[in-house]
Amino acid sequence: MAVNLDYEQAGELKIGQVGIANLRIRTLDVARLVQEMHERVSRAPKLFGRAAVILDFGGLSQLPDLATAQELLAGLRQAGVLPVALAYGTQETERLSEQLGLPLLAKFRAQYEPAPGEPAPAPAPPRAAEPKSKATPAPPSAAAPQPGRMQRATVRSGQQLYAENCDLTVLATVGAGAEVIADGSIHIYGTLRGRALAGAQGNEGARIFCRDFHAELVAIAGRYKVLDDIPDNLRGKAVQVWLEQDQIMIAALD
Repeated sequence: MAVNLDYEQAGELKIGQVGIANLRIRTLDVARLVQEMHERVSRAPKLFGRAAVILDFGGLSQLPDLATAQELLAGLRQAGVLPVALAYGTQETERLSEQLGLPLLAKFRAQYEPAPGEPAPAPAPPRAAEPKSKATPAPPSAAAPQPGRMQRATVRSGQQLYAENCDLTVLATVGAGAEVIADGSIHIYGTLRGRALAGAQGNEGARIFCRDFHAELVAIAGRYKVLDDIPDNLRGKAVQVWLEQDQIMIAALD
């Protein structure tokens, strides 16, 4: 069955930095949402089967009522995933989460976008001028960039490796069922058989570079492709993965 993955989808699925899927509801059509999730699970059962899913109603002009939300939860469970929480929103969202008996994850959305109406941080107040003296030290140089994280050993099935606020370099293999995550870019000099998620905090300029490409999933800033979406002629090749016009692009390296 063909799956429509363009912007007209009722639900936009993103992968968070801890491997929890964030289902941002764009159209409150329970049947469509359940069918889309069923198709995702059918196409990638090892990835999405019984996966924890957070529901994000922030894309809707109005929250669903309790009965509709309960119908959606039941449908998603039947589709093969496990709704575990609601994403942070308004006070109404908090009340709905209490009625559903689900936790509210207040920081999940911040990985991708600010909460609606959240003010920009105020600029720091100017410092008062200080009198100069012969002992005045030279102004400090700019802070050195944070070094990336390096992994020399194989990342084995079931393991998860996260490089916070930096790039990740893996000198060995990322095994099937393993997951490597970075807020920056990911460089893999061995074989990638598991999952690689770059730009985990929303950095759309992050990239993934891999010498031997057999990935279960690749994601940039939450947009993703699974193995079935990847052309056969790129498997086993050295590739780079990047985001262009909100779409995941994969190309062989020369």
